[in-house]
Amino acid sequence: MQFEYKTKGTCSAKILFEVDQNRVKNVTFIGGCNGNLQGISRLIEGMDIDEVIEKVKGICCGPRPTSCPDQLANALLAAKKQMNS
Repeated sequence: MQFEYKTKGTCSAKILFEVDQNRVKNVTFIGGCNGNLQGISRLIEGMDIDEVIEKVKGICCGPRPTSCPDQLANALLAAKKQMNS
């Protein structure tokens, strides 16, 4: 299932991703720090959705109360909610 999530409080504007059999796939960040976000996307490719959420939820970027990884966790939580409804 494909998802699109509009981020809040980060340099990236949007996250595109898929969830297939509870596995995170094809994560693409629109905007933000390209190299770092490509690295995150590749590292989490094929991981269990709950494991990704656990690892990246709550990460801050400098003085900001959120980050691109934290926004990814929020996106995945929203996807889980949508899939379960």
